[in-house]
Amino acid sequence: MKIYSHTRRNLLYSLAAMTIFRAGRKALALTSATSSQEPSGKASSHIRLGVQTNAWPIDPFNFDTFLGALHEARETGYSGFETGFANLRSQSKSLSGARDAISKTGLTFLGVHIFLLEYDAETNIAPKQLYEQVARNGAALGAERLIFSGSPAVNEDEIRRKADALNRAGEFARKLGLKVAYHNHWAEFKYNGREIEALYAATDPSLVWFLLDGGHAYRAGCNLPEFVQRHSKRLTAIHFRDYRNHVQVPLGEGTLPLKEIAAALKRVNWAGWAMNEEEREDGSKQGLAVIRPAFQALKEAFSV
Repeated sequence: MKIYSHTRRNLLYSLAAMTIFRAGRKALALTSATSSQEPSGKASSHIRLGVQTNAWPIDPFNFDTFLGALHEARETGYSGFETGFANLRSQSKSLSGARDAISKTGLTFLGVHIFLLEYDAETNIAPKQLYEQVARNGAALGAERLIFSGSPAVNEDEIRRKADALNRAGEFARKLGLKVAYHNHWAEFKYNGREIEALYAATDPSLVWFLLDGGHAYRAGCNLPEFVQRHSKRLTAIHFRDYRNHVQVPLGEGTLPLKEIAAALKRVNWAGWAMNEEEREDGSKQGLAVIRPAFQALKEAFSV
């Protein structure tokens, strides 16, 4: 296994990786839950506003802390959420009850995210045994997407193997009613985006979508309005985070060209999730203090 280091918030994800969902192997895939409530975070008929839960201090062994974060997200105005797979580990033996509790929040469960400190050395993504189990349990919990991060592919052969692995994961997930989406970090956008462009070209559009982390891409020098317009058909969601003087600040308080990105997406009639991700490099979990202003920034940029 090769090691790919990130912020310390993810250490727990890696430590729990291979034991998280074993008890749920017999769970049947279910269709995604649909809320009867009209989401207040609906920006237009095409773009919805979502949030990544890593801004909250969630204890992966205490499901109530996870549900508390979802309720705060809903009260803020978001209509959907994405979460790391470790946050669901405590429910591997009670998937049906957990699904009901998630559904009652009124939020769309748009994806479960596999982020590790170590990835498979052959494929540069999560091991097959792990992602298949996460997919089964994610489907049983009502998730719509299986989201991958990965380690950098540094040459053509590694990129080909990584793309092939994502295609295989996409085939598996489709049988469960899930879409596969690849989430980038800054490394995929190095060297004028060589790796990310290659992954777009080498993956099957019917099997693999992309969850663009706009903050990482922006820090790597990407022209985001141009990029999202050119690749809009492959983007199922976009993470927005903001920076000022290389320090992350709440969305809308930094230099990320949020309104220009939103305008580019509207020009191509993009339909997807505009998502806030208030991750902090120091590992701090600031919750509503950063989530609320970020929601207002998203709403202002994308509302019509």
